[in-house]
Amino acid sequence: MPCTADRTSRESGPSFTRGSSVNHLAVERRVSASTQNQALCAIVFLYKRVLEIEVGHLAGLDRAQRPVHLPAVLPRGDVLAVLAALAPPFRLMGGLMYGSGLRLSECLALRVKDVDLERRQIVVRRGKGEHDRAALLPRGLRDELSQQIDLVKQRHRADVAAGRGEVRAAASYLAYFP
Repeated sequence: MPCTADRTSRESGPSFTRGSSVNHLAVERRVSASTQNQALCAIVFLYKRVLEIEVGHLAGLDRAQRPVHLPAVLPRGDVLAVLAALAPPFRLMGGLMYGSGLRLSECLALRVKDVDLERRQIVVRRGKGEHDRAALLPRGLRDELSQQIDLVKQRHRADVAAGRGEVRAAASYLAYFP
């Protein structure tokens, strides 16, 4: 059904009755509120700008209801229970995401150079919106994160000693930095 207002005279402007297209969108097709608002704005534009008819009050219009979304927030005790059920290093990752407000992708992209244990600060590089930002490192995770960094450094040293800890640079990189 096309999104047009009911037939009206030039003097009265649009009339939205039970069978109008905008009401049809809201009541029968159950479209989202934003879809109905877009159709309504198009009709109002048509009357005001094209037909040069003043719209006035839009009586008889059934508006689509915006759903009420409650945020899904776990109580602190439930969060601690979930974190306690995780195995290392996932417990540390969950703690960082919860305590520092990191997103999963930001947590996975953390590098040792982005962590300042002394200042209890984490630098999130190219986060949402491609912006860098600083996040606080929770006091309770400082020692665990320090242990994880030491573990990764030991693993890297072992890999280098076994001849596996190096990465080949791309030829285009080597052209700039021989």
